[in-house]
Amino acid sequence: MGYSAAVGSLSRSQLDALIEQATVDCCNEDEQLTGLHTMIHDNLAVPFATQVLGVEVTVRRVDLTGSGIVAICHRERMRQAIGILDLPLPDPPPDGVEWIEAYRHWALG
Repeated sequence: MGYSAAVGSLSRSQLDALIEQATVDCCNEDEQLTGLHTMIHDNLAVPFATQVLGVEVTVRRVDLTGSGIVAICHRERMRQAIGILDLPLPDPPPDGVEWIEAYRHWALG
């Protein structure tokens, strides 16, 4: 399981517009990261199921950590934070996935 066909279908100008929307009042990279996290948090439809290393997990929320934006994945009583850019998305992807792509574009820019 990997990225669905719908992910990665946004043009560079569409991604730039999303980034501009998320970072409009930001003065530095930390504030931009916070703005992108806020947009992912507010728009990504959670919970959703996906597979990580062949194991089904449920993504219940996203958090901002010192290493970036992470998905909090649950399986039974276990919980693991996985970098949102490393998270395989289900097909079809959840609503709001375009914000993950905008973050990817910003981070790897």
